[in-house]
Amino acid sequence: MLVAAAVCPCPPLLVPEVAGGAASELDAARAACDDALGVLTAARPDRLLVVGPAAQPERGAFPAGTRGSLRGFGVEVEVALGKGDPGERELPTSLTVGAWLLERTGWSAAPVEGLGVGEPLEPQRCADVGREIAAGPGRLALLVMGDGSACRAPRAPGAFDERAAAFDAAAARALGAANTAALAALDAELAEELHAAGRSSWQLLAGAAEEAGLAGRLLYDEAPYGVGYFVASWS
Repeated sequence: MLVAAAVCPCPPLLVPEVAGGAASELDAARAACDDALGVLTAARPDRLLVVGPAAQPERGAFPAGTRGSLRGFGVEVEVALGKGDPGERELPTSLTVGAWLLERTGWSAAPVEGLGVGEPLEPQRCADVGREIAAGPGRLALLVMGDGSACRAPRAPGAFDERAAAFDAAAARALGAANTAALAALDAELAEELHAAGRSSWQLLAGAAEEAGLAGRLLYDEAPYGVGYFVASWS
């Protein structure tokens, strides 16, 4: 049973060591993520699953203790997904940022595992996976990592697209209202065209929360680098 969820963006720039001199530009986003994680703690979950976008071969399940690194971004930052055997696989970037958020806030409320999902995953399959996860044992909390469109400004990573603002606004409304139907209705093809790396994770959340009756709150909605970053809490 899903008892709470936190939705956070997953850019490596969220980690101050990566952002360097520009770290303060995402201070508000980090503070909002801290607040969202506080809601997860207050829900007293039995288990926490961190979900985020991943490319092949980084998709699939990651057990507690799996390590992640941001060395590819020029910094010696290493984190672990809770406590356990580190294993041989490494976390994808989205889950590495999620693990960093958990370490930053001193997460100890429940055991942690991870799931990397592919953006090509069709909406119905995302919802089905979410339902399967929520049907598991105990009280489940989700930390859902993902970004909105990357096309909000001329210098954005995906180049400017006039459709991006409307897509992000619809996603932000759905996340803030815990509107599972609206999240499920997000256009997967448009999301891909706009380089929205959170669509599959959000639609997995929609499936997991269908019968949960959670209320939502939007804590952050900005596009500081032409990329939509949202933070929301569901409880």
